[in-house]
Amino acid sequence: MQVLQSGRFAVSTWSLHRLLGAVYGYSPDPSKSAALKQPSGPGGAALIDMPAALAARGIHRLEVCSFHLPSLDAAYMSELRDAMAASNVLFQTLLVEDGDPSHLETAERDVRWMADWIDIAAALGAQRMRVIAGKQKPTQENLARAARHLDWLADKAEGSNVRVVVENWFDLLPSPAEMNWLLDELGGKVGLNGDLGNWAAPAKYEGLADIMGRAEICHAKADYSAAGLDAGDYRKCLEMCEKAGYTGPFTLIYDSPFFADEWDGILLQKQFIEDFLREAPARKAG
Repeated sequence: MQVLQSGRFAVSTWSLHRLLGAVYGYSPDPSKSAALKQPSGPGGAALIDMPAALAARGIHRLEVCSFHLPSLDAAYMSELRDAMAASNVLFQTLLVEDGDPSHLETAERDVRWMADWIDIAAALGAQRMRVIAGKQKPTQENLARAARHLDWLADKAEGSNVRVVVENWFDLLPSPAEMNWLLDELGGKVGLNGDLGNWAAPAKYEGLADIMGRAEICHAKADYSAAGLDAGDYRKCLEMCEKAGYTGPFTLIYDSPFFADEWDGILLQKQFIEDFLREAPARKAG
């Protein structure tokens, strides 16, 4: 297994949404409220406690969904950054969960709102800020609009020590053709967070093999059924990452009611990937 600073595994707070409970709907849309909501129930833990919870399980990278931040005040952000440092947990990515740079009418508003999160990401010590590339249909006009606004956003992040990344997500990027076009158009100014679960099988496998060589980080989401983790699908996705030459960290994305305790699902996925990576020499020899 490749040795990376802070290890090969991260956890997104999305994987702990039942445990955290509270969400705050930050949005560029003035009609939406950022007031506290509890769509998954009251939860049993606070975000500030998550770095220590990760470290106790041998995981030292964290990704935080923007809607899980209970405050954007400087004092709170400093407290959270201190909690990360105290547990030796790296803030890998701030996931900005709204906005649409491809929208004809609201793209400029939305990307300016996204730019406001650069300072927040920097204050938190995040290495990256994942934004939505676009939600509109993948017409050339919409792709070009998204590219133009993302290029501007990357310029705004210059000098902040925060790298902007996008994801193979939503209608704008349904296949490698659009994903690769966008990355090429941006010329390296914006990186890729490859997600294993956003595209549908069976086409997703070759799609992942096509794009994961360009990925800096990976959302390693597993599918579940009544029988448990879909091992065949998960292994195939990991094989495509290996085929593409991906050597970065894996962010464990658990999004299933299969386990009452979300940590059980997270750690099951971690063990699955560890076993897969441990078998790599045998696969190469075969």
